[in-house]
Amino acid sequence: MRRTVVVPDLQVPLHDPVAVANVAAYIKAVRPDSVVTLGDEADFTEIGRWSEGKPGWYEQTLAENRDMTVDVLWQLGEYAKEQHMIRSNHTDRLFNVIMNKIPSFMSLPELRFEKFLKLDELGIKFWRDEMPIAPNWIAVHGDHTPIKPQGGLSALEGARRRGKSTISGHTHRAGRSSFSEASGGRIGRILHGVESGHIMNTQSASYTHGVMNRQQAFSIIYVKGKNVQVDLIYIEKNGTFIVNGKVYGRPR
Repeated sequence: MRRTVVVPDLQVPLHDPVAVANVAAYIKAVRPDSVVTLGDEADFTEIGRWSEGKPGWYEQTLAENRDMTVDVLWQLGEYAKEQHMIRSNHTDRLFNVIMNKIPSFMSLPELRFEKFLKLDELGIKFWRDEMPIAPNWIAVHGDHTPIKPQGGLSALEGARRRGKSTISGHTHRAGRSSFSEASGGRIGRILHGVESGHIMNTQSASYTHGVMNRQQAFSIIYVKGKNVQVDLIYIEKNGTFIVNGKVYGRPR
């Protein structure tokens, strides 16, 4: 049985340290085959287009927050056999700001995203496109699919467009939805869409003005041959969660 732990949007330094530590402790306890982060590992607030021309644009915190992101990624992947990362809109910010403002800097190898986040040192494989995460399942960030009002529907829309069941992040919602085709009483293709929630500190997301439809969660994928089971694990307000009938994590 192959087990993959799927970690959604962290947006360091806006992450929830308690929830992250509890998920990392679970990973240490079960030693999964793989850990996959679904993108937006770093917020890159300082170089986002919403910060341009405002005080945040001049903050000297990029290196500090980068190092914090590296530490969180190491914490999550230390006890997994392999670790993967999916491209996303927030992590695209490094390339976008260089390309739009100082394109000559693109020749600097230390500013290549994989090098900047020390992915080679961490042993993380970076996927610029969809990742085949399980038989007939792919993992994407989800920013190229229209956002639906309920968790799971955006991922299902992506699944129907791609023709493969899809697990994604981006919406910060946790939910699952399915779609099947049938004719003459015979079930044909069945597609699933899973949105894995987020592991942010919602109080740090000041841009929401305190009003949001978001759920802290992560996912676990079990694969046995061609059989795939995806469990969506909701994180309680106190930072704990239940997997297979056992409570994990220290309450905040």
